[in-house]
Amino acid sequence: MDIVVITTIITSLFVVIGVAEPLAARLRLPFSVILAVLGMAIGLGAVFFLDTDLTDALNPGAQAIIDLPIRSDVFLYVFLPTLLFQATLGMNLRRMLDDWMPILMMAIVAVIVATLSIGYALSWVSPLPLAACLLIGAIVSTTDPSAVVSIFRSISAPRRLSRIIEGESLLNDAAAIALFGLFMSFVMLGRPDPLLSEAVGQFPLLIVGGALTGWLTARVAVWLMAFVGRWEMAQISISVALPYLAYIVAEQSVGASGVIAVVATGLTLNLTGPGRLSPVAWTNLQEVWDLLAHWAGALIFILAALLIPRMLEGAQPSDFGLLAVVVLAATLARAAVLFGLLPLLTTIGLSPAVERPYRTAMLWGGLRGAVTLALALAVTESTHIPLETKRLVGILATGLTLFTLIVQGTTLRSVITKLGLDKLSPLDTALSRQVIAVALQSVREDMSRTAENYDLTHDIVRNEAKQFSERLDEAVKAAEDSAQILDRDRITLGLIALAGAERDSVLARMRERTMSSVLSEKILSDADRLIEGARTGGRIGYQRAANRSVVYGKSFRVAVFLHNRLRISLPLTRITTDRFERLLMQRLILRDLDGFVRGRIRRIHGRRVAELLDDLLARRSEAVEAALDGLRLQYPGYAEKFERRFIRRTALRLEEREYAVMREDGLVGEELYSVLMQEVAARRALTEGRPVLDIALKGRDLVRQFPLFSDLDKASLRKLSRALRTRYANAGDTIIAQDELARSVFFIASGAVEVELGRHTTRLGRGEMFGQLAMLLKRPRRVNVRALAPSTLLELDETRFRRLLRRSEAMRNSVKVSAKNRMIDPAVLDLDEPADTSEKGSGS
Repeated sequence: MDIVVITTIITSLFVVIGVAEPLAARLRLPFSVILAVLGMAIGLGAVFFLDTDLTDALNPGAQAIIDLPIRSDVFLYVFLPTLLFQATLGMNLRRMLDDWMPILMMAIVAVIVATLSIGYALSWVSPLPLAACLLIGAIVSTTDPSAVVSIFRSISAPRRLSRIIEGESLLNDAAAIALFGLFMSFVMLGRPDPLLSEAVGQFPLLIVGGALTGWLTARVAVWLMAFVGRWEMAQISISVALPYLAYIVAEQSVGASGVIAVVATGLTLNLTGPGRLSPVAWTNLQEVWDLLAHWAGALIFILAALLIPRMLEGAQPSDFGLLAVVVLAATLARAAVLFGLLPLLTTIGLSPAVERPYRTAMLWGGLRGAVTLALALAVTESTHIPLETKRLVGILATGLTLFTLIVQGTTLRSVITKLGLDKLSPLDTALSRQVIAVALQSVREDMSRTAENYDLTHDIVRNEAKQFSERLDEAVKAAEDSAQILDRDRITLGLIALAGAERDSVLARMRERTMSSVLSEKILSDADRLIEGARTGGRIGYQRAANRSVVYGKSFRVAVFLHNRLRISLPLTRITTDRFERLLMQRLILRDLDGFVRGRIRRIHGRRVAELLDDLLARRSEAVEAALDGLRLQYPGYAEKFERRFIRRTALRLEEREYAVMREDGLVGEELYSVLMQEVAARRALTEGRPVLDIALKGRDLVRQFPLFSDLDKASLRKLSRALRTRYANAGDTIIAQDELARSVFFIASGAVEVELGRHTTRLGRGEMFGQLAMLLKRPRRVNVRALAPSTLLELDETRFRRLLRRSEAMRNSVKVSAKNRMIDPAVLDLDEPADTSEKGSGS
C-alpha cells in the first residue's frame, strides 16, 4: 500500500481519537468503549461502501481501510510494550506490594483456571480437539491493560481496587501469552491432547528469564541515562528504546516472556530512575510516556476494532452457542478465584482481605480487548492451523471481546455505583463539610482584604458578600450537623488530614530538590501507609504505620547478620545510610506539621482533636529522635554530614529561585541565566552523592562510649569491639525470656529495656548492662526483658565476658552493685577475680 494512503489513514485516526475523548465524557462511557465502537463503525462503513453502488467514489478509501496492513506483530511488538511500560512507570510499587498476593492470584492462577475451564468446556460441546480448545482459552483468558486501566481510572474507582486491577492486567498478559505460545505449538504440531504438566512446567523459565532480561536491560539503560545526565532529550530517547529492546531480546534471543521483560524493565526504572535522574527530567520523561501510551492505547483499540468485521466473517448460528459457553466458563472461572480462592487465602493468613464489593467489581471488570484480538489474529494468519480452528478462534475471541466491552464496559460505572464504591464514606463526607466551612471562612477574610486593598465599590462588595455569606452559613450549618460524629471518628479524620499534609510536605521538598528522589519515594510510601492505616484502623492503624518507618525491618536484620557473621558490609552500609537520611528528613517533616495541627486541624476539628494529634506527633518525634540518637551514638559525626548536605541543597534551591525571579523581572538575560543555572547544576551535582559511611571503624568508637569499659587499654578495647555482636530490637521485642539458659550479656548502646521479675519491673537505658547475674549465678534466667523502644544492643558471650571481668575493675564493681540492688550477696557470684583485685574489692 502506498505510504501516502497509510499516512492519510493514520492521521485521520488521530482526528477520531481527538473527537472520541470529549464524546466519551459527554456520554459518560469509558474512552476505550467509544474507541472500539468508532473502530467497528469505520470497519463496517468501509465494507458497506464497497458492497453498494451508491458510493463508488468512496470505494478507494474504503478499500484502503480494509487493506490496511494490520498484523498481530503490530499489536504485540509496537503497541503492547508502550502500554505496559507506561503503566509500570506510573505505578506506586510500594503500595502495590501490600496486595501482591491477590495480584499474583488474579494474574497467574486466574489465567490458568480460566484457560483450563474454557478449554475443557469447549472440548465437551465443540468438535475441536482439546489443544485447540485450550488455545482459545489462553487467548481469551487475559484482561486487557488498556481497557481495564483506562476504565477504572475514568470512573474514579477506589485506590486499592484500581491497584489490584492494574497489577492483574499488567501481569496476566505474560501468563496468557506464555500459555498461548505453548498451545499454539501443540496445535501446529498436530498434538490434540497435550500434557498439562508439559505446558505449565515451562512457566518458570518464561517468567524468570523475562524478569532477568528486563532487569538487566533497565540497569544498563539507567546507567547510560545517568551518563548523559546533562542532556534531557537523550535520556528520554533512551527510555523510548528501552521497552522495545527488552521485549525483542526476551522473545527472540532468550526465549522468555517479552511481556514480563517489559514489566520488569518498567518496574526497575520506576524504582531506580528517580534517584539517577533529576526531578525535572523524570517528570518530563513520564509526561512523554503518558502521551505515547495515550496514542498507543487509542490506536490499538481502533485498529483492533477495524478487524472485527473481518474476524466475524462466516459466523454461523451454532457459533453463538459456543460463544455462550465461553462467556459462561470465563465468568465462572473468574468468580471461582475471586469468591473461592481469595477468601481462602485470607482465612489462612496469606493475603489481606479483599472486600466483597471489590471482588464483585473485579468480576465485572474482567474486560478483554486488543490483546485478545491480536492473539486471535496471530492464529488466523498462520498457515499451519486448520481452517475450522482459525474460523472459530476468530469468532469466539472477537465475540467475547465485544461482550465484555459493550455489555460489561458500558455498565461497569453503574455496577461501581450500585456497590457504593464511588461514594464518599461517612467519614469523608463529614470531612468534606468541615473543610468547606473552614475554606469558605478563609475565603471571606481574603475577600475583605482584597476589597479594602483595591478600594472596590461598597455596594458591589456588600451585595457579593451577602451572597457569599449565605453560602457560608449553609456550609457552617452542614458542618455543625456533623457534630454528632463520634470523637473517635473525628480523630480518624484528623489523622487522615495530617497524613495528607505530610505527603504534601514530602512532595514540596522533592520539587525543591532538598530531598533525593529515591528517599522521597520511600517517605511518600510511608505517608500513603499512614493514610490507609488511619482509614482502616483509626489511631491504632496510624500508629502501627508510623512505627514501620522507625523500627528495624527484616532486611536490616539480614544485613547485620551478613556484616557480623560473614564480614559482608555493603548491605548494612547502604541500609544504615538510608536510615540516617530517612530519619533526618522525617524529623524535619514532623516539625513542619506542628503549624498544620495548630492551624487547620484546630479550626476544622476543634481543640481537643488538635491536642491529641499534637501529642501523637510528639510521640512520633520522640521515636524518631531516639532512633536517630542511637545512630549518632554508633556513628558520631555522620548525621552532621547529612545536615550540611541538606543546608547546601536548600541554599542552591534558594539561589536558583532568585535567578528565576531576576529573569522574570528582566534583570537577567537568557544567556546569563543559562550560565548561572549551569553553575548551580554543577554545584548541585557535587551534593547529589551521599556521605560515605565507614562501618568497620565505628565499633571501637561505640565501645568507648560506655563508662563500664573506661579502664580498658587500647588493645583490650580493640579486642572487645571485635568480640561484641550488634543486635537490634524493636519496641516490644523479647530479648531475654524466663527460664532460658544464660549464655550472654547485653550492653545497651541506645534505646531502653524493661526487666520484669515477678511483679517488679525495672527500666534500663543507654550505657547499662543486663543478663550478667544469671550467668554468674549459673542458673536459668528468672526475668523477662523486652525492648521499650527501638534499641541497639551489644551482645557478649560468656567466655569473653569472664575474660572482661578479670581485666576490668569497673566492670566487676558494676556487677556487684547490680547484685546488691537485687538483694544478692556479691560473694555468691562466680566472678573469678584475681587474688589482689579480690582483696581490694573486699576491702571496699
